[in-house]
Amino acid sequence: MFSQTVEYALRATVHLAIHAESPQRTAAIAESTKVPLAYLSKILQGLQRGQIVHLQRGIGGGVKLALSPDRLTVLDVVNAVDPIKRIKSCPLNLMSHGPNLCELHRRLDDSMLSIEESLGTTTLSELMKKSNPSPAICEDAEVTKNDSAFVPIRG
Repeated sequence: MFSQTVEYALRATVHLAIHAESPQRTAAIAESTKVPLAYLSKILQGLQRGQIVHLQRGIGGGVKLALSPDRLTVLDVVNAVDPIKRIKSCPLNLMSHGPNLCELHRRLDDSMLSIEESLGTTTLSELMKKSNPSPAICEDAEVTKNDSAFVPIRG
């Protein structure tokens, strides 16, 4: 449902939230989050355009969140790199539907709205709460190649 770009952007921003006290080197973020460095650089540019991060080159530079983890939502990050696509008109361009969505597309759009609402009320700080027995995805522990946060559902 979410692109690899979104997954990587969320990993990077959680890492930055964990290390909010100081700018992070791109290589350190890539290593900690298991995101390929070249791909991460492109993602960080998108996050900068979306005003999610500040990038500063040179000595003492690095990457920092533009907002506090208490104010930055998961939806902010998603929308900066790969916005959720809502269904505003018939995807089949059926004239008989006019401005109304059929039941299928209305329910799909309702699902997208529900996801937007959920992600829009979830901050990065909430992702790092200690009440969950699993630590945030970007702790500095080593991850094996077979570890995966998301398992695709096959039917």
